[in-house]
Amino acid sequence: MKKYIAEVLGTGALTLVVALSLKIGFVVATPVLAALVLMLFVYSIGHVSGSHINPAVTMGLWSIGKVKPAEALMYIIAQCIGAFVAMSVVSSTVGIAPLTVVNSLAVFGAEFLGTFFFTFGIASAVYGKTPQDASGLVVGGSLLLGITIAALLGSNGVLNPAVAFGIGSLNLAYVFGPIVGSIIGMRMYKFLAH
Repeated sequence: MKKYIAEVLGTGALTLVVALSLKIGFVVATPVLAALVLMLFVYSIGHVSGSHINPAVTMGLWSIGKVKPAEALMYIIAQCIGAFVAMSVVSSTVGIAPLTVVNSLAVFGAEFLGTFFFTFGIASAVYGKTPQDASGLVVGGSLLLGITIAALLGSNGVLNPAVAFGIGSLNLAYVFGPIVGSIIGMRMYKFLAH
């Protein structure tokens, strides 16, 4: 049960920070804030839940045999609950930022490619090829790289279906682009590293 609570907390915090940053603006760019939040949770709850805090990451880990199907489903439910709570807090206080949300093959491709690089980096930590003390830096840095690639290619650079739901950027491209990118990114790392 603790790992699911950790996933609710981590996904909720990530969604909250991204949603607030998009609505209010901040001196630090949203992608950097997202990377820092993920880094914090890799170090603080990584030993509890693995700090997936992203349904696409959970699906990628499932695809390489690191998570069982029933456990993956519980992780995804917990992540969606966390995003919903954050969305509720933001919408009842400052309001959700209006985003342009396009459902296109180009957005799918951008989210796919960004998530591919993001989860390729995660897989290096999962397989123990990254020093444990540097795992948060590698995962957070991989997220920053992935968001940068996706945003420069024309998407909102979300790479996380739960966060996409929580910030009002949800459609098929923002769900399936990250899921397919995660599965292929992690499987590519497994292929190259083993």
